[in-house]
Amino acid sequence: MNQHIKTVLWAAVALLGAFAVAGIALNRGESINALWLITAAVCIYAIAYRFYAAWIAAKVLVIDETRATPAERLDNGRDFIPTNKWVVFGHHFAAIAGPGPLIGPTLAAQFGYLPGTLWILIGAVLGGAVQDMVTLFFSTRRNGRSLGQMARDEIGLIGGSAALIGTFLIMIILIAVLGLVVVNAMKHSPWATSTVAATIPIAMIVGIYMRNIRPGRVLEASIIGVVLLLLSVGLGGWVDHHETLRPLFDHDGLPLAYAIIVYGFAAAVLPVWLLLAPRDYLSTFMKLGTILLLAIAIVILRPEIHMPAVTQFVDGTGPIFGGKLFPFVFITIACGAISGFHALIASGTTPKLLGNERDIRMIGYGGMLLESFVAIMAMIAATVLDPGVFFAINSPAGVVGKEAIDAVAKINSWGFAVTVEQMQQLASDMGESTLFSRTGGAPSLAVGMASIFGSAFGKELLALWYHFAIMFEAIFILTTLDAGTRVGRFMLQDLLGNFNKKLGETSYTPSVILTSSIVVAGWGYFLYIGVIDPNGGVNILWPLFGIANQMLAAIALCVATGILVKSGKLKYAWVTGLPLVWLVTITTSAAYEKIFSTDVRVGFFASANDMSSKLAAGLLPTDKASVAPQLIFNQHLDAYLTLFFIVVLWVVILDMLRLCLRYLSGKPVLQLSEVPHEPSRLVENWVRD
Repeated sequence: MNQHIKTVLWAAVALLGAFAVAGIALNRGESINALWLITAAVCIYAIAYRFYAAWIAAKVLVIDETRATPAERLDNGRDFIPTNKWVVFGHHFAAIAGPGPLIGPTLAAQFGYLPGTLWILIGAVLGGAVQDMVTLFFSTRRNGRSLGQMARDEIGLIGGSAALIGTFLIMIILIAVLGLVVVNAMKHSPWATSTVAATIPIAMIVGIYMRNIRPGRVLEASIIGVVLLLLSVGLGGWVDHHETLRPLFDHDGLPLAYAIIVYGFAAAVLPVWLLLAPRDYLSTFMKLGTILLLAIAIVILRPEIHMPAVTQFVDGTGPIFGGKLFPFVFITIACGAISGFHALIASGTTPKLLGNERDIRMIGYGGMLLESFVAIMAMIAATVLDPGVFFAINSPAGVVGKEAIDAVAKINSWGFAVTVEQMQQLASDMGESTLFSRTGGAPSLAVGMASIFGSAFGKELLALWYHFAIMFEAIFILTTLDAGTRVGRFMLQDLLGNFNKKLGETSYTPSVILTSSIVVAGWGYFLYIGVIDPNGGVNILWPLFGIANQMLAAIALCVATGILVKSGKLKYAWVTGLPLVWLVTITTSAAYEKIFSTDVRVGFFASANDMSSKLAAGLLPTDKASVAPQLIFNQHLDAYLTLFFIVVLWVVILDMLRLCLRYLSGKPVLQLSEVPHEPSRLVENWVRD
């Protein structure tokens, strides 16, 4: 009887999800309620986790909960530490959930709500969550080795070496962009800066409490940490209005950049239990708490989506960024659907903390579904705004004009109504002087979140909600930066370990300091250049963020597919092979467009050549002419990096295909590098709770 009830319930969930998706996809000409997006997402995630993820875990990966993990076998108190599954989940989610699920959907809303929403739902279930889960599993079975090292061990010297170098360089670019986003979010925001700073000592208190004072008492430590975290948020608002304390946390970009560089080094060097894991774990409470509060507000308000399902900008004429719907919607939304950065975390810090293989499904697949839900919330927050307001905030001044009246006229000519008075009132409500051309996605997301929170919980607090959202975004992204730095250290140690075994030991102190310094210096340099450049500097590398991210995901799926084939599981290789084919298609297409397009808003070389000719003809304003050589250099750098990354990707793909053909034809290949089975001896009561 119980089985029949379960069958009926899951059938009902499937029907409700199908009905919600059909309503979203087929609706035209009328506004749709945001509740349908949440309904579709929850139903799809539930079915995917219950059935697809469970099938992969049982049949494809064959997870063994009696097998000792690297955290148990190699426990050294610094990097390899058996950790409570909820703390690991919190750390993993906080580390993977960076700017992608927040900023990507917001920017992609220029195409309408439908393309981005469908990509978020389908991409996460069939691609992103699968990549995260299988990478975590394969790394756990290989002593927590990094993605690049697994590629070298499993595929071969040529493809593996390309993957090692390529993934490391991509990681440097990604972290630099993350750092710049954090700096921009905290710049001249004492509330955000003071709250983010407070999370560091709070995390250390929680880490010491769980390890030395009350080992295993995760619930007690969580309560202490959450209470202190909430107090820090409240005190941040108080600091923001305190005449004496406000200047201590009110800084330009450069001092904040230096502080983030120092923090990144500390997070990479200190024992993971002391700072990184508890800080990310606590940040998860704020992340999930805010997203849950946003979901509750949406359920209460049931706001209408004002953005059309599909806009006229699918043809590539969009004001926010150039490029057609295909392939750029799939590049703009990375982390909310599929992100290679996740594979670096899943083969970096997380497998070194995992106490039992049984938790791989929850942490790997479930963590990605949760991030995808964050992306859905961001899409809703962006599209419940009036389209005219959305484009007024996100369109660059170079497109719509520097004067408010010119911007309004331009946006109205697109068919989206907005007035100067409307924008002035909105800026006043949010406590800002202006909201015109506040590009990058973060400000419009904060406005959308504040509007929803204000309508549900009090419009008189709009300014407070807006600044809370800005602070939330800063914390959200910073947890990805610190984990990324530590993973970058692991990657470099794996690379150096091929030449000197001692340098490859993750907890060898000289190696820790050397590699951490190199990683931080690498992304810190690009961050510094970006902060001091009046035109954004490294901001021009943002298009690389999406392309590089998806290329990393393709490399991860290449490695996974090769391992499945070598393991005698050819019939299951489609699980990673199908999303791999799709990613290779979109990344190659996007790279081709960015390198060879003659459209100055799309092609790197086209943009550089256009600026060069204008500079030579004296057609650039004085302020732009002074930085034009830097911008031209960066455009060329973008182009050559994109070309390098796509070459790396195809080298890995071809080497993987060579490996598979050799294996299937019975020829010798590299042996699987999976470590032998060893039974687990962990005491369940504190590791498993």
